Amino acid sequence: MKSKLPFMKQKETSLNIPLNNDFNLDDFAEDHFGTSYDTPLRPDAFELDDKQKIEIIESHFREIMTTLGLDLTDDSLKGTPARVAKMYVKEIFSGLNPANKPVARLFENKYNYQEMLVEKDITFYSNCEHHFVPIIGKAHVAYISSGKVIGLSKINRIVQYFAKRPQVQERLTVQIANELKKALKTEDVGVVIDATHLCVSSRGIGDTNSSTGTANFSGRFNEEKVRSEFLNYINAR
Repeated sequence: MKSKLPFMKQKETSLNIPLNNDFNLDDFAEDHFGTSYDTPLRPDAFELDDKQKIEIIESHFREIMTTLGLDLTDDSLKGTPARVAKMYVKEIFSGLNPANKPVARLFENKYNYQEMLVEKDITFYSNCEHHFVPIIGKAHVAYISSGKVIGLSKINRIVQYFAKRPQVQERLTVQIANELKKALKTEDVGVVIDATHLCVSSRGIGDTNSSTGTANFSGRFNEEKVRSEFLNYINAR
């Protein structure tokens, strides 16, 4: 997926959208806004263990399939409710559970590498929180060491952790950036995401050609020269 982002100077755009009695929630969802930087979770979100959640979701999904008129005695369908429930909890929404958060171990920058490190084309699969259909994209991440570094795979794991939950792309971008700043103990972090939303391409407007770009720059990445170097690198093929 080739990035086509011209990139304005962008920082953390507010996602706090006021709701009032005249607000149409269907329009709200169609416009793909989010309501907070944090994933909206109830205080009791983790009182149930994974096994209990799977059992409850399986029961409800069986009811959904039955309501749709599907015959769950068919060999192809009878195991679907259990498969979907396990997939939700253990796979595509596993990033909701803080127990699955990757531990980013820091190492000394023994090479004394002072330039930016870029990890580009990190493929991720997330799900739109408005319709629960896939978001498929690539994340490009860069940072400048403040004296510490992390393993390259940890960058990928941080992206995947925040992607594996119901999301909006703006929030995903900010969450990845904030976690990297926290883990690396530096403000010098840049994150760019280019993604296709199936809620746009497979339903609704049915536009199969468009993609969505978001970015978060902080620290030295707010300097035009540094930001341009990052964007030129990720656009190079």
